[in-house]
Order: sequence, then structure tokens, then C-alpha cells
Amino acid sequence: MRIQIFTVLIAVILLLVIFQLVRKNKLLEQYSLLWIVSAVLLIVLALWRDLQTWMSNLIGIYYPPSALFLIAIVCGMVITLHFSVVISNLREQNHLLAQEVALLKEKVEKMNPDA
Repeated sequence: MRIQIFTVLIAVILLLVIFQLVRKNKLLEQYSLLWIVSAVLLIVLALWRDLQTWMSNLIGIYYPPSALFLIAIVCGMVITLHFSVVISNLREQNHLLAQEVALLKEKVEKMNPDA
């Protein structure tokens, strides 16, 4: 019972922090969606014990509350993978932008050799 309360408390705090970050424009809505889904999933699983028991039996975990932590870890891994993809795309865009700036700088220097 204590682990349920702890999990719900942590997930609610996480939701509040996410909403605060979105409200202050520190986190974009598109990136907050995965966090919100993860927190809501943890709340649902913590409160719905039959679903928690069914999922833990399906996975093969004998102590159902331990499944909550496994699910939290998996959610964290999914979020990390998502942000790795986003960072990789930004790195590629940054690389292309640097090349375009270098080409434009060269054109400007050719057009105005005095400067």
C-alpha cells in the first residue's frame, strides 16, 4: 500500500512539474506528451491493482508493485530514445546549416573582396 501511495505521489509531482514547464515555455508540448503519458500510466497502474497484478503475471514478476518500477524504467528508456532521435536530427540540421553559412560567407567574400 505504501508503494502505491509513493508511486502516485511521484507521478502527480511529475505531472505538476511537466505542466509548469510547459506553462513557462521551458518544455514544448510535443515533448511533454511522452512524459504526461508515462505519468498517467503509472498513476493508473498504481491505483488499479487488478491491472497491475495481471501485467506483473504476464511479465513474470511475482511482486506486482515491482512491475511499477519496471514500467517506469521502460517509460524512461522510451523517452530517452525519443530525445536521442531528436538530438540526432538537430545535430544533422546544425551541420547542414553550418555548411550553408560557410558557402554564403564564401560568396559574400568573392563579391566584396575589399572587406
